[in-house]
Amino acid sequence: MLRTARQNAHITDRRRDIAVEVKIGVQHAPREIVLESGQSAEEVERVVADALAGKSPLLSLEDERGRKVVVPADRLAYVEIGAPTARKVGFGTL
Repeated sequence: MLRTARQNAHITDRRRDIAVEVKIGVQHAPREIVLESGQSAEEVERVVADALAGKSPLLSLEDERGRKVVVPADRLAYVEIGAPTARKVGFGTL
């Protein structure tokens, strides 16, 4: 079944409305890296587990704006994965 552009936009907009906050602590770095990922918490956890297991030498995550964060797996101190939250829109978010 073919979808129209409007149906595709609705599906992708729904996915963009849900963000997972990821905090990455790096050894010998005074600040943590914080990003909001469009991936699910399970996907982020799988990528982190692969990096820690040695399947990948780098932890690579992409934020909602398409920017990539790459950290050497052997320098990870901790990774905190937040619960998925829906984005609030409008003046009521103040």
